[in-house]
Amino acid sequence: MLLYHILRAVLQIPVGVFFRQVEVIGRENVPDDGARAALLCGNHPNSLLDPLLIIVTCPRPVRFAAKDVLFKSWPMRLLLNGVGAVPVQRKMEHAKVDNSSMFEAMSQVLAGGGAMGIFPEGLSHDEAQLQRFKTGAARIALDTAHRHDQAVDVIPVGLTYIHPKRFRSRVVVWYGAPIEVGEQWRHAYLRDEKAAARQLTLDIDGALRELTVNSEDWDTARILSAVRRLYQPPGIALWQRVELARRFNAAYPLVKDLADVQALLGQVRDYLAKLRLLDLDDGDVLRHVGPWEIAGKCALRLMDALVWSPLAIPGIVLQGPIALVIGLIGAKVAPRKDVIGTTKLMLGLVLVPLLHGLMIGLTAWYADWRWAVGLAVVLPLSGWAALRAFEKGLRVWEILHTAARMVVLRKELIALRKTRDHLQDQVVRLVDKYRPADMEPLFERPLPQPE
Repeated sequence: MLLYHILRAVLQIPVGVFFRQVEVIGRENVPDDGARAALLCGNHPNSLLDPLLIIVTCPRPVRFAAKDVLFKSWPMRLLLNGVGAVPVQRKMEHAKVDNSSMFEAMSQVLAGGGAMGIFPEGLSHDEAQLQRFKTGAARIALDTAHRHDQAVDVIPVGLTYIHPKRFRSRVVVWYGAPIEVGEQWRHAYLRDEKAAARQLTLDIDGALRELTVNSEDWDTARILSAVRRLYQPPGIALWQRVELARRFNAAYPLVKDLADVQALLGQVRDYLAKLRLLDLDDGDVLRHVGPWEIAGKCALRLMDALVWSPLAIPGIVLQGPIALVIGLIGAKVAPRKDVIGTTKLMLGLVLVPLLHGLMIGLTAWYADWRWAVGLAVVLPLSGWAALRAFEKGLRVWEILHTAARMVVLRKELIALRKTRDHLQDQVVRLVDKYRPADMEPLFERPLPQPE
């Protein structure tokens, strides 16, 4: 497993660069390496980024099943073999499919107390909710428990991307409570294999729905996201935002036909339409900043950017064009919407090391090997400094742009704030009215005073 640990350490670098924040919840739900067999079952919204995130955040080594066509490319084959991936055949690529060897290989890993990762939805997708689960994960766990007399902890893993296709976005990785496939499940499997597999699949589906945001469609998701922002207090953690979004989307089908809920959603849609018309977002309406505060924030970020600038300038000159190219063509060359993020990451993994290798090689050839060694150290540091300086500079631009719009649209913002305050009061009242009795609040949200 030495190669696995090396690759895991290496993969943390591009993951840390691609994502601005990776928040991990529930690591304690994963049993220690070798203590118990673990089958990690995740949702699958973002192609290869999904297993990468589990690999770099899980406290123990995890092997995955991967479609066999990926092994045809030598870079992918090297990566997949390094992390112990098991090839799987899919009907869309093969006229005749035989995955018996794959099932046996995964079962053997679990029988030895190892950990396997699998995505019960099968294909990656960009839908607003979980897709129908296949029974493969359940059958592997049940078969291992039956044939090897080995209990298996099935651990749901919820992956929630704030902006799945965007560079420097944020993501929450949530490891849920394990489903123990032990003696009772063995008896159920002996009585009726298919019924046991179906029931365990339903249990896995239910567990993953407790860790992910699932909406009827993207328009509903957009409206409920606005409702969630109206309800949440400032300064809450990223995982609390995700959990709040999950709760709103889970409760919505139960109350969506009620007259007061429909009336509120209509007003929220009107509020969002006004924001779009003025090219504003809800955060702009919330901001109450004076000129001194704006000047202070800009000064601090400019100082931070200037501190990084001496080291950042070479990175901006050399790697800026690569970042621009990836940003421009990433979405165009991706075969599907759900692999745009993966495509951007893979382009970066190829182009940046290629550029570094070319620069180091030319330096060694035309100058001296000691200069080449120095350049090998400076280039990655310069790239990171360029990223930091760019983000700080971009934030200054955003602050100044927002401040200018707040001056120009002062009257409109005053009216929008009144609208927002009224909507917020309505949301808090309706949540208190319709919140299920068994649902513990995430935080205290006092009822607004009567008007």
